[in-house]
Amino acid sequence: MNYSMTHIPARSAQPREDGVTMVMDKGLSMRQAEDLIEVSGALVDLVKLGFGTSMVTPKLKEKVKLFQKAGMRVYLGGTLFEAFVARGMVKDYRKLVDQLGLDTVEVSDGSINMPAKEKCKYITDLAKHYTVLSEVGSKESGILISPAKWVNMMRTELDAGSWKVIAEARESGTVGIYRPSGHAHTALVNRILAKVASKDILWEAPQKPQQVWFIKQLGANVNLGNIAPDEVIALETLRLGLRGDTFFQYLPEQVADKLRQVKSES
Repeated sequence: MNYSMTHIPARSAQPREDGVTMVMDKGLSMRQAEDLIEVSGALVDLVKLGFGTSMVTPKLKEKVKLFQKAGMRVYLGGTLFEAFVARGMVKDYRKLVDQLGLDTVEVSDGSINMPAKEKCKYITDLAKHYTVLSEVGSKESGILISPAKWVNMMRTELDAGSWKVIAEARESGTVGIYRPSGHAHTALVNRILAKVASKDILWEAPQKPQQVWFIKQLGANVNLGNIAPDEVIALETLRLGLRGDTFFQYLPEQVADKLRQVKSES
């Protein structure tokens, strides 16, 4: 940080186990990747090459190496993994991961119907060679999964070898753990947190109100994903209470109450 200030929450240091920020790369150019690293490199832990963008992104290997040199873990979107599974090309997927020099993979079943046992077998097999993130929840709007099933899937996949489970929201932030309006399914999230440790969950939160909600619920070191490259710095100020939405989050209660009262009287 450029200067010090009291009542700023302690942030975890890289390599992080919590307080993780995952950026969604939907086709950044090399120049844009360099800009992201220059401005936000110390704040980004994971870069997901969204859905199937890696197939058509120019200078793919060069960009992966650039991110990795900056200390970021790069992985291919779960939708691409599913595309390989659907075509019976899992061995080819492994070859691609190795050719790109990746040490992290995502296993998901948001687009195709995959039995839980099959998904967990993929997780276990891949976890022998890579860090695995597994995604829970459907990408389709209108498909409701009971809280008990969410909890069971998350715990089962963690036991199978996932480093973290990703709570599905898509890049739109309007499915999975969110309502079509973008508001969190509060009861669902609370039920999940009652059974699964927060540090083990990466919450997809592409919209600012969603980021604010999770920071207020779980603090500065909540794991957040699907963050736009140009929103990383803004997210960090939310984490630190240096933006209006979380301004009073870390101030002493007496001070915060007094400031709120002065504001209401002015």
